[in-house]
Amino acid sequence: MMQDARCRSHLYLGPLIMFGAVFFAFVLLQYSEVLGQTPDLSTAIQTVAKNTIPAVVHIEVTERQEVSNPLLPFENDPFLRRFFGKNLPRKFQREVRGLGTGIIMDSEGHILTNYHVVGGATKTEVTLADGRRFTGKSIKLIGTDPKTDLAVIKIEDKVPLPYVKMGDSDKMEVGQWVVAIGHPRGLDETVTQGIISAKHRRGISDPSSYQDYLQTDAAINPGNSGGPLLNLNGEVIGINAAILSESGGFEGLGFAVPSNMARHIAEELIANGKVTRGWLGISIQDLTPDLAESMKISGAKGALVADVIKGSPADEAGIKQGDVVVAFQNKPIEDASSLQNSVSIAAIGSTVDLTVLRNGSKQNVKVKIGNMEEEQEMLAASLKKQFGIVVRSLTPQETEQYGIGSQGGVAITEVDSKGPFGKAGFEKGDLILQVESQPVGGPDSLFTILSAIGHHKKVTVAAVDQKTGQSGSVEVTLP
Repeated sequence: MMQDARCRSHLYLGPLIMFGAVFFAFVLLQYSEVLGQTPDLSTAIQTVAKNTIPAVVHIEVTERQEVSNPLLPFENDPFLRRFFGKNLPRKFQREVRGLGTGIIMDSEGHILTNYHVVGGATKTEVTLADGRRFTGKSIKLIGTDPKTDLAVIKIEDKVPLPYVKMGDSDKMEVGQWVVAIGHPRGLDETVTQGIISAKHRRGISDPSSYQDYLQTDAAINPGNSGGPLLNLNGEVIGINAAILSESGGFEGLGFAVPSNMARHIAEELIANGKVTRGWLGISIQDLTPDLAESMKISGAKGALVADVIKGSPADEAGIKQGDVVVAFQNKPIEDASSLQNSVSIAAIGSTVDLTVLRNGSKQNVKVKIGNMEEEQEMLAASLKKQFGIVVRSLTPQETEQYGIGSQGGVAITEVDSKGPFGKAGFEKGDLILQVESQPVGGPDSLFTILSAIGHHKKVTVAAVDQKTGQSGSVEVTLP
């Protein structure tokens, strides 16, 4: 009898197991779709590649550069004078060819790519996956944004073009699978795969830029720049922009501009030809553990206000030097870059809520977002008044000419001979690259660094003499 009972129980148990397996598979499928994943990795990448490659373009550019003569330091050498006399050329022109990738954003032919791919191009050629080529007047530069290393160009065609679908980069989590498509080393339509290795990576390039990179171990090499990083639903969640590498090739450290930032920049460029950013009028720095301890603040997250520009939106709202911004529109602020990015995309003229720590207590402050174009005028006035100089950002041609790379820098356009920089020997045209080993990415970066150092202190400034092209360090005593 017991044997019969066990047999009967198995008769019921079998269908239950089968039903449970089917139900579990159904739930897994639904859950994976919610996460933007597919359980069958072997076919998912194939599907993403097949659907996306038609909207990925190959970009080839030619750039004319003016570079300093490397023989200038030896112009008095008798051997060189024998051939060139006293007329050794100080500069010469050269043409450089480059490769990159882009994605078609809409049927009208707007293509999103990196600024460093097309920003300085004198000639651009775009090739589609089906072999069609666009050159000359059939390509139009819509706008560029060096601060995020993004640009939009447009190709003209008589028929609607295939285009990508943009995804939500905020929904991506560390460990999720991603696919990269591009043209590394000119090898068209190369597909690689990996995972999201980290989020919110900063300090990868120009310190004054707007960085919030997704990090990936998908193989990215020169030529991938401007190409898409996609989730397994075939949605673009990043624009591949940079790698960290000692060899110059893939070492597992790739970085992509998040799609939410890229979409916002692209829409601004398409609508206005430029990006208009919000600003508060404050110089900020990261709240380090040492600073948090000295200020008796628990934790080390937030953006410390190093200075407030007089007459700025922050000044009018009552923000003070020494405040620590810990939230923007109720969203936690991790560091200075986090606040900078949040403010930059806020609507001009809108009123936002800031949560600040002041004297150990939290306060809510409402600030009206200003226009960053106003900031440039105020920054110039503040730099001139406090430090006796007026500066501008370097052009891509200048960074190439002086071999500066991505660290950035500023050029002095005006200097007061009685000011701290004038007394130290700086002249109009000289470049400032670093202050106390901190890279200077632009006028705002220089103002932030100098303001945070304090008064009556000697600082070491890495500079380039515009007349000779030689670099060196200069000691400057701040007022």
